[in-house]
Amino acid sequence: MNVLQRIDPTTRILALVLLTTPLLLSIDLVSASVALACTMLLAPLCGAGPARLVWRGWPLLVLAPLTGIGMLFYGRAGGDVYWEFLLIKVTENSVSLAIAVTVRVLAVGLPAVVLTADLDPTRLGDGLSQLWRLPSRFVIGSVAGARLVTLFQQDWGALERAHRARGLGDGSRITRLPAITFGLLVLALRRGAKLATAMEARGFGSSIERTWGRSAHFGRYDAGVLLVCTSVAVLALGLALWTGEFRLLGVVGGDPS
Repeated sequence: MNVLQRIDPTTRILALVLLTTPLLLSIDLVSASVALACTMLLAPLCGAGPARLVWRGWPLLVLAPLTGIGMLFYGRAGGDVYWEFLLIKVTENSVSLAIAVTVRVLAVGLPAVVLTADLDPTRLGDGLSQLWRLPSRFVIGSVAGARLVTLFQQDWGALERAHRARGLGDGSRITRLPAITFGLLVLALRRGAKLATAMEARGFGSSIERTWGRSAHFGRYDAGVLLVCTSVAVLALGLALWTGEFRLLGVVGGDPS
């Protein structure tokens, strides 16, 4: 069962906002752990099993520890001092903040991995125009941009093959990265300009009210997903307040004692 296939794509965006935005108000381990645990439990219902979650979310698994290490070394000092070297000062407060930030990156990032999986740009455009009443020109441009994102991996592979065919692919992938990245940027700019010209020639830039081939609906499954995401955020922050671990974002540098 994949609940995401039964809801409108715009509901995914709203659900992501309702779930993750409240978590940004506090940096504490309790609310982040609760939100992360709920995400892991609900992910299979959204078609994201453990293997797929790890496969799609591996950048977060790399980024989260790096963020925690930065907070560990350079977070505001407080409590007992465990280690100190030049500008680096590991204290009781920086350790607690490092753990909380690491878990929070996962708690905020993994819902995005789950809710944006297999997102249909065409259905997203239908929802943005019919349910959110956004301008048609903006919606069509967004759909075209989302379609081009799916070509990123194909373009990257094509550029690598072109470099090897020209005898430029003998070095490591790290040394080839700047050249391929620049080539991908040039290719994206050229494709974007051609696409804009083609869409303008076909009348997509007209101010005339457009019609849509498919209708977008907001049903009980959409309402249920929004209710669940809101409940998870409220539960996470509520438990943090109840346990006294709530830390307002603006005062994260305080002494944990």
